[in-house]
Order: sequence, then structure tokens, then C-alpha cells
Amino acid sequence: MTPSARIQAAIDLLDAIIASARDGGPAADTLIARYFKERRYAGSRDRRAVRDHVYDAIRRAAERPETGRAAMIGVALERPEIAALFDGSAHAPLPIEPGEAGAQAEAVPGWLQPLLAAPVEQDALLGRAPVDLRVNRLKGDPARVAPMLRDAVAIAGLPDGLRLPEGYPVEQQTAWKDGLVEVQDAGSQWISAACGVQPGMTVLDLCAGAGGKTLALAAAMAGRGTLIAADTIRSRLARLEPRAQRAGATFIETLLLDQSHEARGLEALNGQTDVVLVDAPCSGTGTWRRNPEARWRLTQARLDRLVGEQARILDFAAPTVAPGGLLVYATCALTDREGRGQVEAFLRRHDGWSAEPVDLPVGRAHGAGLLLTPGHDGSDGFFFARLRRGA
Repeated sequence: MTPSARIQAAIDLLDAIIASARDGGPAADTLIARYFKERRYAGSRDRRAVRDHVYDAIRRAAERPETGRAAMIGVALERPEIAALFDGSAHAPLPIEPGEAGAQAEAVPGWLQPLLAAPVEQDALLGRAPVDLRVNRLKGDPARVAPMLRDAVAIAGLPDGLRLPEGYPVEQQTAWKDGLVEVQDAGSQWISAACGVQPGMTVLDLCAGAGGKTLALAAAMAGRGTLIAADTIRSRLARLEPRAQRAGATFIETLLLDQSHEARGLEALNGQTDVVLVDAPCSGTGTWRRNPEARWRLTQARLDRLVGEQARILDFAAPTVAPGGLLVYATCALTDREGRGQVEAFLRRHDGWSAEPVDLPVGRAHGAGLLLTPGHDGSDGFFFARLRRGA
């Protein structure tokens, strides 16, 4: 492909990504993979260049552009070498017309800016994310594992955390194949640490998904006790099983819940769990470094639905906690409605509960919880809080 043809390919892909974001379709990575599967003539350099163009356009435009051309012109107006490739040659985009507008450059959609927690450094939300790993204590320790991974450095304050450069091919490494490490952002590792689980406890990971935090909890429990990973989506839980096998965490139990009837499926656990982790569905505003396209999918109506769903989950999670037990609420979101406000509302609804300080060497106190941000902590953005049930 010529350099100009790569720009046109990026525009075509951006058109598909914009439509998919508007209509709730597949993610950008999926669409890019499909695009090149149908175009075998594109070499590895072509694929890499086109992907870079696409993500340059996505990262700079907070609001969903009208067209892929507008998205790419936004890049071109800032970079003359890109503008020169709009030359109208074969397989190239038509020249940029005088006054033709490009997508506006912003980090955060205008409607969302006043809803973000005040300490958030907005410019850092779209930086390139490193590859963070958690050493799996069920199989190894950092002193043994770190030398197996060239360029690995320790993450300050996380005894089992290692950091690698962006794009590091972890899954090709023996340490990953043998279950010695799991890919897990430092923020997620801090949340798992905040749960304070111990061997022999009964622990429920209520929104387990594919089980990243479940596996961290399993390692902290040293394989002893009862650890239940629950979710309402079967395909997510199915992804946990091979991960647990690789990690040697075969004592994990899974529980598929019926959406909208979760309380009924959890009745047997009422008053029985020492720790419940609610890593709730959220806006994902804290993960934009890895998924900048999420900005194009988020709307006020969707945020409203998520806030309602988070409150509902907290309400059916609470009865499962034993007297004196702990509920850890977490979201990879940086809006106050999903974080500080959600915890305050829970405490107003539920007598006999209290928030307790989160004693970790990271983050900033925010309301009744702790706020992690890419700019301050070098991790994905999270809010989390420890909620204690009265004895």
C-alpha cells in the first residue's frame, strides 16, 4: 500500500468504527482485525501504519466525529506530513478543501467534563498504557519470575507487580504460558489488595467477568477457603476456567446468576461471606488509555443506566456479607456519580454500614474512598471504597 492508500484505509476503518460506536456494534480492534483478514495483500507494515493512523484519530477526538474523513482531517490539520497524503491519487483520499473542517481535538467530551472527579488530570487519560503484570504466588515469586522477562521493572508498593513497555508480547513468554504471571493493571492489583483476603475465608467476586481480580484473590488466599466468581454472562465466566487452570487456582467456584433475579441466586450466601468484591459495570472512563474509542460510545443516557445498575448491584450484594464482614466497591470510572456519590447513596440507604479508610500507599482520598488516576498513580483510573457491615 502507498502511504496515501494507508490514509484512505484508515478513513474507511474510522467510518466503520464510528457507525459501530453509534449503534453499539463491535469494538475497534475487532473491526480492524476483520478489515485486514479480508485484505491479505496488506503487509505487516501496512497493517501497523493503518492501525496507528486510526488510533491517532481516535485519541485526539473526544466527541464521536461525523465521518472517518473528518476524524482523519483533524489529524492532518495538525500534521502537515499527513495532510500531504490527501492527494487524490489512486486509492488515496481526495485533497482537503479550503476550510474543510476536521474533528475537534479534546481529551474529554464536553458534556462529561463537569462530571469527572475534580482531581482527575484529563490530559493523562489518553497516554499510552504500559503492560502491568501480577506475579502469581500460587506458582512463583518475583525474584524468580522477573529475570524471565526482559525489561521488567518492579511497580513501587506492589510486591507482586511488574511493569513492561507498551506492546510487550507477554503471551509469547514462558512465564505467562506456565501461569507464573497474569496481565493485570496496577490499579486492579491495588483493589485486590484492598480486599484484605486471607486463607480460609469465604469470598465472593460478584461481577467477576473473565476473572482477573478473582485470580488475584485466589493467590492471596493461597488456594485455601471458598472463593466464588459470579456473573450474569456465561461467556465471561467461561473465560475464567482456562485462566484458573493455567494459574493453578482450581479451587475457584463459579456461579452463573440470572440477570434481574440475582438476589434469588445468592440467597444461600446471605450472611455468609467475609469479603464481597463488587467491581461494578461502569463508564470505563478510567481505561481510556487502553480503550479511547469508549468515549464515542458513552452517552448521558448510558451513564444514567449504569449508575442505576451499580446501585441495584450494591443493594443485592449487601445481604450476602456476614456481620462484621467487608464489601469492597470498585469501578474503573472517574465520574463522581459512579464513585463517591454511589457510596454515599449506599450508606444512606443501608443502616449499620460504615466506610473505613483505605490504607494503601497510592491514590488520593476522595469522599469515603480512594481515587486512582493515570496522571497521579500511573495506573488505570479507579474509585474504590471499603464498606464494613456492623457486627
